[in-house]
Amino acid sequence: MALFKIVHITKYQYNWPIKESINEIRLFPHNFDNQEVLQYQLLITNNPEVTISHDYYGNRVGNFNSFGAHTEMTIESRMLVKVNHSLKIPTIDATKVEDLKNEKSILLLRFCYPETIVKQNEILSILEKIDCTNKPIIEIAQQCNEYIFNNFTYTKGITNIETTIDEILEMKKGVCQDFAYVLLQLVRTAGIPARYVSGYICPNESGLRGEGATHAWIEIYTPTQGWLGLDPTNNIWTMDNHVKLSVGQNFHDCTPVKGTFKGLAKQTLSVCVSIGYEDGRQFEEINDVQLEEVSVQFQEQLDYIELLHQQQQQQ
Repeated sequence: MALFKIVHITKYQYNWPIKESINEIRLFPHNFDNQEVLQYQLLITNNPEVTISHDYYGNRVGNFNSFGAHTEMTIESRMLVKVNHSLKIPTIDATKVEDLKNEKSILLLRFCYPETIVKQNEILSILEKIDCTNKPIIEIAQQCNEYIFNNFTYTKGITNIETTIDEILEMKKGVCQDFAYVLLQLVRTAGIPARYVSGYICPNESGLRGEGATHAWIEIYTPTQGWLGLDPTNNIWTMDNHVKLSVGQNFHDCTPVKGTFKGLAKQTLSVCVSIGYEDGRQFEEINDVQLEEVSVQFQEQLDYIELLHQQQQQQ
């Protein structure tokens, strides 16, 4: 069992005042058999009203608007979470892919569909090397997890949220989100229901990759044991230091914060995650997030506004 105090701060800044921002957040940790949320607090600049609902995958979703001109918006999520994964390694049972055909859930069927990619033959080749014939689904998933860990290099800064599975397969490099995507493609192609998981991996001085920051992994479904977490970044089953936020088909279903705004301004985004233990130890990581490039037309408008501002200052 482990107890973590997590503070997740998302800060947007704009070089010119914007009029309004419309936002959707998935920053609410899951309550489930192995994870208990003891305390939770959400703090947002100007304290807007947040409407809470549940999405198709069961995640809690918050929606809010920030009216009035502003040049900065901070969303701070504070949580105290107790995690207790009693089984570090799931039992390898006899359930095989053909046994899943009795599952009638539409949601499980959705989680079986791999993405349409150019390099699908490479995925099939990996599965052929692993040899999925007549193996239990847990063993197949574990071997896929191990393959990614052994054949892909953990490298920060070369991918972003728009990087495709084809690009990841080409580079053989990336971070947790990229490895989760490849693992999803492998196990779904093999016929195993699997979902993307967004959360945190809390430092435990074990040298796990991605510790102290937002993290991503996958969960596979077995009729006998339910949803089981696999972390391809570290080649492990999820443990006491994995804290789950949201689940979905892919990252876009689990994005912690997304939205839009009115106004001509360039935005920057930074994310700070702080994780504290009961004994007072504290870990913190700050990342400047690379956002999508703006269109040429929008950039020209930004440049024009900047030029007008410089001319006014010179007068």
